[in-house]
Amino acid sequence: MKTRILLGDDHALILDGIRTALQILYEVVGQAQDGKALVDAAERLKPDIVILDISMPLLNGFEAARQIKESRPSVKLIFLSQHLNPAYLRHALKLGASGYVLKSGATEELQQAISTVLRGQTYITPAFGEDVIGGLWSRSGGINNQSEGLTDRQREILKLIIDGKGNKEIADVLHVSVKTVEFHRARLMTRLGVKSVAELTKVALQQGLIPE
Repeated sequence: MKTRILLGDDHALILDGIRTALQILYEVVGQAQDGKALVDAAERLKPDIVILDISMPLLNGFEAARQIKESRPSVKLIFLSQHLNPAYLRHALKLGASGYVLKSGATEELQQAISTVLRGQTYITPAFGEDVIGGLWSRSGGINNQSEGLTDRQREILKLIIDGKGNKEIADVLHVSVKTVEFHRARLMTRLGVKSVAELTKVALQQGLIPE
């Protein structure tokens, strides 16, 4: 009996391409172009594996994954994303994902990822590098959270950045130099694997890094 796979992506061309590549070996039972439709389809079609994007309308991939896992704990989730972002990878794994593949490498990696998760193992694209992949799991077997390594000062600066404050404003509020703010801002960007304030804000919200 062929493995049943459900696809979720808001780009029709990507969906068609994945479907064509997979349907030779697997039974592609359906596809959805938004997160809500994907959750409904997973409930209705009972797939073995759901392959889904992170960025989707109505419900993003993370929220869709959470709901799918809640109603169908045995389903395997493989994220197919354009984001080579360690914070996204950690969040996907915390939600119960068994795989994370880059869209740019989907042709070469997706079937390998499916085979790996069907064996009960986790597949992570090698593009993340050994340092990121090796640091994912804590000694207890859980997923390491990057926020655990943030200092109190970094948390304060992160909150002010997300509030829309510039470096000089942050320096005035915290009574530190602009150079100190610039240093901590750069460290935050590197630690969380982001390159812009917009991305930093998104990751911080998703990871619950903003102090109360």
